[in-house]
Amino acid sequence: MRNEALPSEWIRLESRAQAQETEWLGLRIGLVGVDALALLIAFSLSYLIRFESRLPIFYQPESPPVRYYGLLMAALIPVWLLIFAAHRLYVPDHLFHGTSEYMRVIQAASMGMMAAIVASFMEPALVIARGWLLLSWILSIGMVGLARFLTRRIVYALRARGKFLVPTLIVGADEEACMVAEQIRSSPISGMILLGVLDPHLPLGKQVLPGLPVLGNLTDLPRLIEQLRVREVIVSASALPREALVELFRTFAFHPQVNLRLSSGLYELLATGTEVREVMGVPLLYWRRLRLSPLEQFLKAIMDYTLAAAALILLAPFLLLIALAIKLDSPGPVLYRRRVVGLGGKLFNAFKFRTMVINAEALLEQNPDLKKAFEQNYKLRDDPRVTRVGRFLRRWSLDELPQLFNVLRGEMSLVGPRMLTPQEISRYGRWALNLLTVKPGITGLWQVSGRADLPYSERVRLDLFYIRNYSLWLDLAILAQTIPAVIRKRGAY
Repeated sequence: MRNEALPSEWIRLESRAQAQETEWLGLRIGLVGVDALALLIAFSLSYLIRFESRLPIFYQPESPPVRYYGLLMAALIPVWLLIFAAHRLYVPDHLFHGTSEYMRVIQAASMGMMAAIVASFMEPALVIARGWLLLSWILSIGMVGLARFLTRRIVYALRARGKFLVPTLIVGADEEACMVAEQIRSSPISGMILLGVLDPHLPLGKQVLPGLPVLGNLTDLPRLIEQLRVREVIVSASALPREALVELFRTFAFHPQVNLRLSSGLYELLATGTEVREVMGVPLLYWRRLRLSPLEQFLKAIMDYTLAAAALILLAPFLLLIALAIKLDSPGPVLYRRRVVGLGGKLFNAFKFRTMVINAEALLEQNPDLKKAFEQNYKLRDDPRVTRVGRFLRRWSLDELPQLFNVLRGEMSLVGPRMLTPQEISRYGRWALNLLTVKPGITGLWQVSGRADLPYSERVRLDLFYIRNYSLWLDLAILAQTIPAVIRKRGAY
């Protein structure tokens, strides 16, 4: 029965849930078509390389059996799509999850190829060239993986416009639940649309956050799941007593329509992900030190060291010219060593070209108004302590280039959160521990989003968003945006 306490809100939620369900159905059907096209391209390219390329390793004098392989492709593609479905490649829970999805593609393609090999052994009339099989396996993984990647980019862009989102409820309205809700809302690629919260202590219709009303209590959950087509239920562990929590999971843990998620109650601590391990039959929550998998960590390290070394070699003459200009412009050292907090809370000296006069700290202490403005944002738009060359270097972000040496020393990454002093760390409050899980970066989200023009609270939000969501793809996207951001010079002073 529809809740009459908030009729207009209820109509809106039901309408949105129906639209989202239709969108997801269309997406899954479209994805089957995309995979079929990718397989057709992979099989066709394999045929051309094997039989038409005349490469010495494949060359044979007889004419290629075009019709035979055309029929073979027509038979294999539906079989492979069924294998993809068996590997849950069309189930919303497993779509657009990056590495795990690609692994499923590799497994499904390998099983599809094994099915073709077994069929050729069982049916003597079915003769398939080994070269075509090998090429089809390799190219199918590549083509389907590429198609999935491009589709994911499109879906992420559409999610920012409210499409392809999964209807979600939050159980609890305490601080933990609100923080989870804010984090999900801050990330358009989360794939969730929050319909409302369930809480026995708040009146129906009360807005816990803007646009997030109380829709009832735990007894209303079965009805809400059915009427609003809810697919995700997130439970704040700190909002319910133990008995209610156990009963909730006993009732809905195996519900065919809903995924029940449990917030750990340690939201501000667990930035890099967790995993559950059993010790003598007791499930324990482990904090992963790094968000990335070992392979992704290796690839990120390779990218950091390779690009940093290449940049230093190519820019060496330019760096010498900058050093000479600094030396001629004002007395003092060429490099400034800023004491900042690194991975695990370890302090290190971050290198920068000196852009201020050597008595900068003394000048700040002599001017209380200037000091107060600096302590608010740790940046001054018209800083009288900056030298002529320093102003130019800051304008073009050239003062950051010596940090490439910090990257080679393993203290920094090319992409990461901002470098912070111990004094700045205290401004992050309960979130401070998050900053110690990732190396600071030369560039990052705040650098490509406006730098010093952003209020300090927005810089904090961007840092925390990066830490909770960083990946190789996000790093590459930030690197691609860095040069245009430097050219625009927004917030560089």
